[in-house]
Amino acid sequence: MTRTVLVALVLGLAPASAQAQVVAPQPPSIVTQGQAVLRRAPDRAFLTVVVETRDPKAADARQTNATVMTSVQAALRTAGIQAGAIRTTGYSLAPEMEYVNGRGVPRGYLVRNQIEVRVDQLDRLGEVIDAANTVKGTGLSIVGPRFVLRDEEAAENEALRLAVQAAMARAESIASGARRTLGAILRIEESIRPRPEPIMMRQMMDARASGNVETPVTAGEIEVRAEVTVTVEIR
Repeated sequence: MTRTVLVALVLGLAPASAQAQVVAPQPPSIVTQGQAVLRRAPDRAFLTVVVETRDPKAADARQTNATVMTSVQAALRTAGIQAGAIRTTGYSLAPEMEYVNGRGVPRGYLVRNQIEVRVDQLDRLGEVIDAANTVKGTGLSIVGPRFVLRDEEAAENEALRLAVQAAMARAESIASGARRTLGAILRIEESIRPRPEPIMMRQMMDARASGNVETPVTAGEIEVRAEVTVTVEIR
């Protein structure tokens, strides 16, 4: 009988102990946003070069494409591009179909070979574009240039630092207006805005064929945008 009473007493105390665990109230806080925009001159560019060949026979389409792409890469190396700066990013060989009386009939084959070219000397970018376009007699596409920063992380970190400073300055102004002071930072959320997509240039004319005029390319500046949301305690 005594054992039963003790168990009942322990169970009876459980709700009281649970009620004692009270969640502490959150301190008053301010939520502000900060933005920063850095402009930096790019020091690297990427081009995508695509060679497309068509032929009734798959083997002939592949052979023609291989010959043209080999010539394109040789021309790029002559323009100063190292072998390690050329990377194959896509290759496909597929039939091209036409439908006769509801039935698909292959009318030939399309081979598509795509490479990415890294250009570290931007003053030679126009020369590199012209070099990629020296090979004639087949479908050639050039996509780019896509300008980047070699030390992109450092620029992003600097933009984030300035954005946090801007957010804290706003929080300081709000707290001062309310005759309060800032306390500890409770939360920071960051956001880096994406960059625009590269511009596509298709079937470029060979500039050297008309007076040896090199294709003009202007790098301009890259914008690195950072946004942060800061939650800070006020006292």
